[in-house]
Amino acid sequence: MIEDLLPDGAVASDVFGPDGSATLHPEEAALVARTTELRREEFTTVRACARRALAALGLPPAPVLPGVRNAPRWPEGVVGSMTHCAGYRAAALARDTDLAMIGIDAEPDLPLPGGVLESIALPRELAWARSGGFGTRLCRDRLLFSAKEAVYKTWYPLLGTELDFDDADISFRHEEGPAGRPQGTFTARILRPRPGPDGRPVHTFTGRWLSDRGIIVTAITVPASRAATTVSCRPGPDRHKGG
Repeated sequence: MIEDLLPDGAVASDVFGPDGSATLHPEEAALVARTTELRREEFTTVRACARRALAALGLPPAPVLPGVRNAPRWPEGVVGSMTHCAGYRAAALARDTDLAMIGIDAEPDLPLPGGVLESIALPRELAWARSGGFGTRLCRDRLLFSAKEAVYKTWYPLLGTELDFDDADISFRHEEGPAGRPQGTFTARILRPRPGPDGRPVHTFTGRWLSDRGIIVTAITVPASRAATTVSCRPGPDRHKGG
């Protein structure tokens, strides 16, 4: 599912639900030894997805440990992102010679809990989220939340600074997908631009989204050749909840 949103050069692995064959490296297992069974399962399965993606890049399996702000620490020369929600786990990776960064997020296609939308949305976004779907059933509030998570999961590893929900103003476009599947693109205008790796300000991200099988997924990728100004994903409150 997530691979439908990624460009050439990126690889992905995802599963709908637990992976009973997944195992952890000892240093990973120590991090979740005292957590709930659900947390251990999510942690284990999403790392199995990450190791399958590493294999698709021709790299050996490696532990995926959390770094600052829980962002995954990838092997040298690799960029990527992980995500999990009820019923879905995914990882997307690339070599840093192909992409400068990836940010993905998955959410159940269900309304946000009460009060959450108001805490994440700018006034224009709030009006849009409350205005209904794209001619079909789609939880706009959850799509907005997922896109903001994808923005953060792209921004923080790339820039190394915090970004609040109200620092990105997001707009969406809808496309008719196969069998009427809701999908489209989004643009995130960064309201507090900062210099990117090449010194030019990063002020816009564009990405893609889709909803299928009760799950909303969003993805942003930053091409290695233009990791600044406007960065895009071509077709193809722990903020790093993918960990």
